[in-house]
Amino acid sequence: MENLQLEESKVIIKEFLKKFFKKHELQNDEDIFSLGFVNSLFAMQLVMFLEKKFAIRIDNKDLDFNNFRTINNIYELIEKKSI
Repeated sequence: MENLQLEESKVIIKEFLKKFFKKHELQNDEDIFSLGFVNSLFAMQLVMFLEKKFAIRIDNKDLDFNNFRTINNIYELIEKKSI
């Protein structure tokens, strides 16, 4: 059951990111910052999406690039904030 929730969450995150990386199939462990399309507007949209979709609050202390570098890292942040 937990694996299903994990995969569903990662699919939701990947679907959101697809809007920004149209010609690239993102992998769960791929560094999105190395792809070159990350700016402050993207970062703000990502944080707002995660807060709304997963009903979490991302604080200033959470705004570390490493928390958002990969789909796996984003999922770990969501899981940590959901507790």
